[in-house]
Amino acid sequence: MSYETIRLIFDKQLAVITLNRPEKRNAISFQLVSELMHAFDEIERTAAQVLILTGEGKAFCAGLDLDELKSLLGKTHDENVKDSKRMAELFRRLYDFPRATIAAVNGAAIAGGTGLATMCDFTLAVPESKFGYTEVGIGFVPAIVSSILVWQVGHKIARDLLMTGRLFDSAEAYRYGLVNEIVDQDRLIRRARELAAQILENSPSSVRATKKLINSFIATQLDQQMADAVEDNARIRTTADFREGISSFLEKRKPRWSSE
Repeated sequence: MSYETIRLIFDKQLAVITLNRPEKRNAISFQLVSELMHAFDEIERTAAQVLILTGEGKAFCAGLDLDELKSLLGKTHDENVKDSKRMAELFRRLYDFPRATIAAVNGAAIAGGTGLATMCDFTLAVPESKFGYTEVGIGFVPAIVSSILVWQVGHKIARDLLMTGRLFDSAEAYRYGLVNEIVDQDRLIRRARELAAQILENSPSSVRATKKLINSFIATQLDQQMADAVEDNARIRTTADFREGISSFLEKRKPRWSSE
């Protein structure tokens, strides 16, 4: 398959996906979601045992594309559920991907971009990287990514990051365990490849079985949480605050929240 929003290359047992929308700061479009899912399928059909995910240009992924954001305002509940399911399937597919995954975060990773970066088994980030679950700032709810974040960092830290919607840097992400290593920009991909090589020294079947075992510890709870998250995502999109949040963001003004 040919791709327009990503690049996929293979180097023996290593696959590298590069989000390739630098003019949009690699923002998530539904086309990019579809192409990532196809790429995951393609990788599984090869001998690749490790996947590196990175971004082209100065950003890793700036969250949802503005055009997609605009389109959310006019959608029905059923359409919102369908879109939410698609995003949940992407994050769960990456989290459960049956190969070792390494995110090489080369810049800003915001909202859904933070989700992509932290769903990987290993997350390397440059010092300049910024992260943030910014959804509450536009009247949205970070339901899907929160399903796994709470397991990763605990309730107190998750409340801080999700309820304030603030940005935080690589050093703070490292303290929380969301980032494994902070690496200078000129060494990022080289270090990701070194880590991949270290993983590839091990038994591929053992690595896959170990990852499956770790994920199985929360699989049942995660299934229910993801299903609930899809409904929460769709439900919040019908509120006045969501419409106001999106409108104010697109119009670059301060939102006027309802009192509900």
